[in-house]
Amino acid sequence: MRPRAKKYGKVMAAFAAGGLLLTGCTAGGTAGGAAGGGAGGGARYDGKSRSGPVHGAPDGGVRRSGPPTDYRSTFALDVDTASYGFARRTIGSGRLPDPNTVRPEEFVNSFRQDYRQPGGNGFSVAVDGARTSDDGWSLMRVGLTTKAPATEAARKPAALTFVVDISGSMAEPGRLDLVRSSLELMTDRLRDDDSIAVVTFSDQAETRIPMTRLGGRRERVHEVISGLLPTDSTNVEAGVTRGYEVAVKGLREDATNRVVVLSDGLANSGDTSADGILERVATAREDKGITLFGVGVGSDYGDTLMETLADRGDGHTTYVSDLDQARRVFCDDLPAQIDLRARDAKAQVAFDPRTVESFRLIGYEDRRVADDDFRDDAVDGGEVGPGHSVTALYAVRTRPGAAGHVATATVRWLDPATRAPHEESASVEAAALTGRVWGEADARFQLTAVAAYFASALRERGGGWEPVPGALPLDRLAERASAVAAMTQDADVRGLADTIRQASRLRS
Repeated sequence: MRPRAKKYGKVMAAFAAGGLLLTGCTAGGTAGGAAGGGAGGGARYDGKSRSGPVHGAPDGGVRRSGPPTDYRSTFALDVDTASYGFARRTIGSGRLPDPNTVRPEEFVNSFRQDYRQPGGNGFSVAVDGARTSDDGWSLMRVGLTTKAPATEAARKPAALTFVVDISGSMAEPGRLDLVRSSLELMTDRLRDDDSIAVVTFSDQAETRIPMTRLGGRRERVHEVISGLLPTDSTNVEAGVTRGYEVAVKGLREDATNRVVVLSDGLANSGDTSADGILERVATAREDKGITLFGVGVGSDYGDTLMETLADRGDGHTTYVSDLDQARRVFCDDLPAQIDLRARDAKAQVAFDPRTVESFRLIGYEDRRVADDDFRDDAVDGGEVGPGHSVTALYAVRTRPGAAGHVATATVRWLDPATRAPHEESASVEAAALTGRVWGEADARFQLTAVAAYFASALRERGGGWEPVPGALPLDRLAERASAVAAMTQDADVRGLADTIRQASRLRS
């Protein structure tokens, strides 16, 4: 997401220096679950990172000569998952994804982790690691998680403005029909004290339902949703602008206020740039605290626009392509999608130069924050909901014979209600990184490594990307994923193994 105006120049200067059935959606759905559909953070990559890390190239490559001069790594938290969801759909259709749409952190954060939950409403922090097959290199995992709500009823009321793309491109099966069914799911899942509004857009925007309490009005909402039909061109600017106008007019001080954009992201009229669109709603975003949740659909998907809208709109994005994914996003993960545990959350990992020779953060290129801005609360971070996990994976090369402290990871966030700052930290020793190979680590660590290696393999096709140390060929990586699926009995991991296997066949 974009830093507030007064800090934007400072960060840039730092870089310059360096038809779906409604089934199974009951009130007993589990909040959080997989990390799917996560919190936004960091400006989406447009060729200008928020701050260039001196320990590695801006494109994520390993520094090729000389030791790092800065042993800190700082980034805005983000658990978006759209990149993995879209890659999986693309591979399933018989094509490899465009490398530019592959974001390793979104692959990693698409799967459930078993991090310890915090005792309060903040974060728990865990750091562990394992050796790779490349001499001297280890993988270091930083795991951050928020407390899941005791029940869905425990969350604050929601005031949601649905902004629905009804342009001609949405006529393809799996687009507007899936959006309609997704909205039906969410309408049935929301409580009577929640409020919703519905805005549609094609060449123009139209308010179909103003902000309305759901109690006693569900039938009307279902009637409007079922009548949505595709029409003309795609003016995302008109839709988002109208959506924020409706959200501001219907703002509820006692509720979590969100704009939910459902689109294939294929804008072809009006202002088609995310920055231009969001400038028109800057006051609503920054002064009113209205966040944005983007839901992408379609085999031809405007990934860049949707991701940038969500991230710079102080929110997050996900991608749905079938009934199961829609049910998870709009039914099982509902509290995590609309409620907040933390605002402007950032992480900073400080490495010890006495034990660390070099390091590399895998992914998060477009979420980097200038190290000195970590405790500057005027610089945006990520918004994180209840029951969300954030995982950052580092490749770390330790010095020969290294022993003792390797790194300390700290997360900083603001309380959503009071904006009071809080921090939590955890450290890791060399023995935790060098004592075992990653294939002997616990199942969820292995899963993190498999997801990162898979994303790395897909990114390599575009050039300018250094492979993650210890990478396996895709056929062997699929075997490892299958073994992890057997250990975890996790259907999502089985799906990952199948997708890697399909990608291996497409590359051969």
